Amino acid sequence: MKKLLQNRIVVGLICIVVALVICFGLTPMFNDALKSKVEIVRVSTEIKKGDEITPKMLTTVEVGGYNLPGNVVYKAEDVIGKYANTDLYKGDYVLESKLSDTPQLKNEYLTELDGTKRAISVTIKSFAAGLSGKLERGDIVSLIASDVGEARQTLIPAELQYVEIIATTASSGTDNNVQEERSDSEDAELASTITVLATPEQARLLAELEQTGKLHAALVYRGGSENARKFLDEQGKVLEELYSVETEEKEESEGVSGESQNTDSAPAPAPGEAADTGTENEAQE
Repeated sequence: MKKLLQNRIVVGLICIVVALVICFGLTPMFNDALKSKVEIVRVSTEIKKGDEITPKMLTTVEVGGYNLPGNVVYKAEDVIGKYANTDLYKGDYVLESKLSDTPQLKNEYLTELDGTKRAISVTIKSFAAGLSGKLERGDIVSLIASDVGEARQTLIPAELQYVEIIATTASSGTDNNVQEERSDSEDAELASTITVLATPEQARLLAELEQTGKLHAALVYRGGSENARKFLDEQGKVLEELYSVETEEKEESEGVSGESQNTDSAPAPAPGEAADTGTENEAQE
């Protein structure tokens, strides 16, 4: 009994010592770690994949140093002049894994096509038609066709209310959205074509309007990809309504045509059968 009591006293003393170590040693250290502040680099405006990062795109903020990612960037000078490997959004921490020392590869955006949409280019036939050279990758635009056909009509097709630009290209074939080193004396070329993402139906219409009229791009939205997606989703609904109606009308017309063909192709009675029928009628009379 005495041994058991002594053992309990020893265990109790050990527990008290451990509790004191936790309360006055580990807990303050943990609290200090939570309270410690560090400065990190954060994105202040949306950065598109492939864009060169400038000071205006960044801000330095003070945050708690506990549980930060290991590859977070602490100094803005370590980011400026580099290129984004992925889209960065306002408020994101800048991580080393999202940065590249080299610019976006030429035509890299074409590797993102998955078969549901097409990339198609249309000509900007005048300075004004391309928003005076201010169009950029990621812009949502409406495409307006003028001088269409012999009547020289101006059309605003419902299929082309909201389309996304994925590249603006100069007459030399250089994409204006791809960051490239230019000499001080070299002037930026104005875009002569724009490349857009289009469904097969939109691509067919664009190819037709390219040959029969002149296309003008009207800027609808420039900004975050989430809001841009809302415009594209709305355009998708319009396309679905337009072409589902056309499909139904086509099926109905094919059905009517098939019925008329069946009626026309019904076999006429043989001459002998017609004569027999007449004889039977006379006999009944």
